[in-house]
Amino acid sequence: MIDSQTSYLDNAATAPMLPASLDAYVHAAQTVGNASAVHTAGQQSRALVEEGRARVAASLGADPAEVVFTAGGTESINQAVKGIYWWREADGRRPLVVIAEAEHHATEASARWLEQTQGAQVRRVPVDHDARIDLAALRQLVDAEGTRIALISVIAANNEVGTLQPLAEIAQIAREHDIPVHVDAVAAYGQTPLGFHDLGIAAMSVSAHKIGGPLGTGALVLRRDVTPVPLLHGGGQERRLRSGTLDTPSIAAFGVAAEHAAGQLSARASRLGELRDRLICGIRRTVPEAVVTGALGDQRLPGNVHAVFPGCEGDSLLFLLDAAGVRASTGSACTAGIPQPSHVLEAMGFDEQDSRSALRFTLGEGSGEGDVDAVLAALPDVYRRARQAGMSATPPKIY
Repeated sequence: MIDSQTSYLDNAATAPMLPASLDAYVHAAQTVGNASAVHTAGQQSRALVEEGRARVAASLGADPAEVVFTAGGTESINQAVKGIYWWREADGRRPLVVIAEAEHHATEASARWLEQTQGAQVRRVPVDHDARIDLAALRQLVDAEGTRIALISVIAANNEVGTLQPLAEIAQIAREHDIPVHVDAVAAYGQTPLGFHDLGIAAMSVSAHKIGGPLGTGALVLRRDVTPVPLLHGGGQERRLRSGTLDTPSIAAFGVAAEHAAGQLSARASRLGELRDRLICGIRRTVPEAVVTGALGDQRLPGNVHAVFPGCEGDSLLFLLDAAGVRASTGSACTAGIPQPSHVLEAMGFDEQDSRSALRFTLGEGSGEGDVDAVLAALPDVYRRARQAGMSATPPKIY
């Protein structure tokens, strides 16, 4: 439960579970039966799973048969990147994996692992100062190496700075050379339209806890003609791709959250966009030295505000805000507690010091004007104190 006396602005790390989603979880948890069993209890669980699958599919513009449930976004991304690479490189003629410079750690680490252990060759496409992929560089690479590319994996919206990627253009470039595209839509899910069929991509990864569903549940949306090599082996419960007993309560709760996210998408985006812009203007007014990063307006996630505070250590800002009752983050939750510069900001052209001085505020279902006011009231003094402390606590560089 979020303390009513605090302002929770870390929804990108995890959003509070929706009451309706929690109710669905509890109801399903009382249904005793393995969804793969043929008896009545098993089929009752199966019905809940398939209802959840249909809801998730509808929220993403996909067919239920294209939804493969996973244990979260990270597993989904790993399965897509590694599995599609193994499938496409089976004949030894497509060793290239193409990603952008500012991808989520799950994508970057998967690609690097393939490079270090499987003989893959990773090509990283540069991004601009807003973290948007360089389409001209991508096209040049694809035109030159198209027949040797196993897949392209790109994030739908940058998880740190919120910039939306030109997915339709990326998909079109890949389509001209029959290259499958995987989209990491974890950060974008529930904030911007994601039409799986409309984009014409091969795979898409999402996670339930970003939209008010349960932790530890996600999905890989996979076109029918795409057959990745499995990461997990066993009973093959999910399209012979993902093995393991299905988590019926989490899937049911995921479905409820997905239906809610889809139904409220436009209204939520409009409301959060107004709060976002109010917070951006307030940061610029109260801390003029701050540099708001990423794209603006409709080219940015409606719930994302990200800024660099020169001369400060991000963790110092974070701890001081926390003491003032504001819950935020320094960037991706995957690197929380690890004092290192943001690879996203470095790819955008920021130096190491500025890449260590960022804060990310992410709005969600329960966010309101009071949360924005709380940030703006606390931030000037937090910035002053963090700047006085400077970078003295910065650990030595590791080469």
